[in-house]
Amino acid sequence: MGETEKVPVGTVKVVDNVAFADAVSKSKTSPWTKRMIQLYFICLIGTLNSCINGYDGSLMSAINAMVPYQEKFDMIPTGSHTGFVFAIYTIGNLAGSFVAGPLTDTWGRRWGMFLGALIIILGTCIQAPAQNLAMFKGGRFVLGFGVALSATAGPSYVAEMAHPKYRGIITGMYNSFWFMGSIPAAWVTYGTNKAYPDSDLSWRIPIWLQMSFSGVIAVSSFFLPESPRWLIANDRHEEALNVITKYHGEGDRNNSIVELSYREMVDVITTEGSDKRWWDYGDLVKTRASRWRLTMVVAMSFFGQWSGNAAISYFMPVMLAQAGITNPDTQLMLNGVIAVMSFVGAVIGSTLVDKVGRRKMLFGSSCLFVVWFVFVTALSATYSIPADEIEAAQKEGRTIGNKHGSNATIAFIYIFGFTFSIAFTPFQALYPVECLNFETRAKGMAAYQFFVGIASFFNQYVTPIGLGDVQWKFYFLYICWDTFQAIFIYFFFVETKDRTLEELNEIFEAPNPKKASLMKTKVAIVGEKGVTQVLGKNSLGDSDEHRESDGV
Repeated sequence: MGETEKVPVGTVKVVDNVAFADAVSKSKTSPWTKRMIQLYFICLIGTLNSCINGYDGSLMSAINAMVPYQEKFDMIPTGSHTGFVFAIYTIGNLAGSFVAGPLTDTWGRRWGMFLGALIIILGTCIQAPAQNLAMFKGGRFVLGFGVALSATAGPSYVAEMAHPKYRGIITGMYNSFWFMGSIPAAWVTYGTNKAYPDSDLSWRIPIWLQMSFSGVIAVSSFFLPESPRWLIANDRHEEALNVITKYHGEGDRNNSIVELSYREMVDVITTEGSDKRWWDYGDLVKTRASRWRLTMVVAMSFFGQWSGNAAISYFMPVMLAQAGITNPDTQLMLNGVIAVMSFVGAVIGSTLVDKVGRRKMLFGSSCLFVVWFVFVTALSATYSIPADEIEAAQKEGRTIGNKHGSNATIAFIYIFGFTFSIAFTPFQALYPVECLNFETRAKGMAAYQFFVGIASFFNQYVTPIGLGDVQWKFYFLYICWDTFQAIFIYFFFVETKDRTLEELNEIFEAPNPKKASLMKTKVAIVGEKGVTQVLGKNSLGDSDEHRESDGV
């Protein structure tokens, strides 16, 4: 830039991608137009797929503490028998993951959501009226199978439909809506347990209600537009352009966001990709870039399940009992409170994903997880209650243990849950979707669900055994894992914010994707003219923010 040139005041910015920054500046995008609100409702239907998983998490945690359920199937709150009832859902999820990717690629995202919802309704109709444990387990297997389809198609649909400028917050909200399933389940079970303390209705009613979200998805799928990326991949360009123009360009085909998005989709997405071959998973590992993508996906599947959150989600009443809270009503009430707190945290986190960035939030929270579990472990070791005393106190309906110690333990369990919700929940769907290109997105998300299933099987089968046999010592496992997790994220995770899904290709094709993702470009932006000058590139660390200045 010459010495006599001046950059207009307040227009110098450090951006992640020049083309994207230029298109956003020119497009004059408003988040509150009629079309944008319609798009939010379209994405909302997709996010209901996450509610299904959340409902089951709180549901099983709650009914596991209900006496009528325990007496009906001769169950106890911990142990391998209980673990298998939880885990059969995950086994169904693992089985479903093998067909979820090919089905979603072949028939489209909408039909993937529809079929998943239909299978979940079938599973509910088997599980809710179950008269024996085999029938109950069978229903849970079918439920898990259907969830694999909905959890593959749902986040892919939301990320591909969302406006590029707001993809982070909208797709981040996808997994945040886990709690919109978890919260009703927690409070419905609390209410039915109070209303029918000695009846099977206490646990049957909440299970019947499990198919409500699936019903909405199944009906709504017929009225949703198909993903423009899937349309382009199937050589339906005009339909794709119409969808992009309507929902991303306010009906204007010359809108800069429409032009950029459509051009990049056409350049990147092929009609002969592996997504057309249902048996072909080779593109997930064929190149160095694809292997780096898959590493991010697999890492996120385990990090999102083994941070310690699953113990709280599925076995909160057990943790509370070991801390001295033995009354089932109190356990269910506290289970409901943490669900509400976690949802608030997840919504807050979703609004921060594009401001703070993926890497900072994931790394910082992993470090905090270690700290919180050190406190939980220390307090539990000091104030934990032996299993035989817990059982006796529950039968007699009395409270045991040190009240202050119990309260302190519960407080740190809540703090952990709130931290996880802010910094991890939004990314469990967002980050793997962003790391995968279109040709591998459906199969990659199916692979993600497969590895989530493996991690969840460990959580649901091993955790109740660990909590039952070694109690608080089991928390040392989370301390060690979260330490490893923080180190891995720092050295390998890429930053994906402020780029279109197609622009992320150049990041993963770079020799060092993590380093390339941290490269910033200094540009001058003049209102609707967009980027007028590129002032230079530099590699900034995670501590640096996007900056604006008054000139050069």
